[in-house]
Amino acid sequence: MIAGLLALVAAALFSGAAFYINVAEQPARLLLDDASLLRQWKPSYARGFVMQASLAVISALLGFLASWQLQDWRWSVAAVLMLANWPYTLLVMLPTNKRLAAWPAEQANAESRALVVSWGWMHAVRTALGLAATAIYLALAISR
Repeated sequence: MIAGLLALVAAALFSGAAFYINVAEQPARLLLDDASLLRQWKPSYARGFVMQASLAVISALLGFLASWQLQDWRWSVAAVLMLANWPYTLLVMLPTNKRLAAWPAEQANAESRALVVSWGWMHAVRTALGLAATAIYLALAISR
């Protein structure tokens, strides 16, 4: 059961960070001028990627371990949701991430701003995946 609780903690940390980005950081950065917005997005994304990617993998691995230990496939459902953040990020978000990362801040304009806005909506899917996984882990932990 320890693996399941740790999976829940990692998923909750992931979800909390993702939620914060969507409800606090993204709206605040959108108040900046185009160049400042892009300058802020770049290091924020780089740091956030490392943290969230790690938490997604840790939560998924622990969820699969809990599923195996407890002989309950439902833990794997939440683990798959956490792991789904990886292909979603690589397949859906990566083209936008690369464009934004390569865009010189001094050349930021309405198009780069629109990409950051679009990125925020794409990131909301990551938040939803994390929240769904967290809810499943929590329901399973409570029912034990």
